[in-house]
Amino acid sequence: MILLELLIGFLKIGFFSFGGGYGAIPLIRETALSYGWMTEEKLAYMIAVSESTPGPIMVNMATYIGSDKAGVTGAAIATAAVVLPAFLIVIILTAALKELIKKDAARCTLEALTACVTGVILATGVYMALINCADILSAISFDGTATVLTLLLGVFYFGSKKIVKNGVSPIVLICVSGIAGAIVFGV
Repeated sequence: MILLELLIGFLKIGFFSFGGGYGAIPLIRETALSYGWMTEEKLAYMIAVSESTPGPIMVNMATYIGSDKAGVTGAAIATAAVVLPAFLIVIILTAALKELIKKDAARCTLEALTACVTGVILATGVYMALINCADILSAISFDGTATVLTLLLGVFYFGSKKIVKNGVSPIVLICVSGIAGAIVFGV
């Protein structure tokens, strides 16, 4: 039964998430919580870990959850289920888009989808910041340390764009964030 749940859950994520990993976080969250695969806190930690490790977040989460719930078989089924829809959609769209992209309606639709995905990513970022900086699930009580650290990392990132042409690389930012988190919150 768990293998079927993993297959259906991750096929749903693969088929209905648009815009990459950040755009998929709300759907991953909803699916993982509805099936009882993870708690809200563990999900937040896994998103942080998935962002710190190589590979797409959906694949990392699918592999972890599948492995956690049904071993190697579960990891293989969940990973394949989350990747298969994108693989099929890309093959179909590549064939169809050659002619379709020349039409104004298709171009306008893709531009509108870009705006929608940007909004979903922004909402996810705000949500994750609120979850990590404030315990909004029980009562509003800000974690001052996490809030200050988040603000300092934001200043570091955006301030670096004033000094270095393209700002710091994401790898440097991840390393600085990890070191700062280890120093402030302990290893």
